[in-house]
Amino acid sequence: MGTGQKSNILINPLAAQAMEKFKYEVASELGIQIPQSGYYGNMTTRDTGAIGGHMVRKMIEAYQNSLANQSGQF
Repeated sequence: MGTGQKSNILINPLAAQAMEKFKYEVASELGIQIPQSGYYGNMTTRDTGAIGGHMVRKMIEAYQNSLANQSGQF
């Protein structure tokens, strides 16, 4: 995909900064250095996939925890 052709649009545009921070946190936990330039072309697919996969895993875990907490309140 070329520069400027971002296809994944966040539902809430204000979440973009939080998602970017989350990406750096997950990469740090995995010991992966994200380029400060923002260009990911030199990163391996394995590394970028690991970051994205762990982000999804953590988001699902957080949602499941919120569901579990809500079900105990009824």
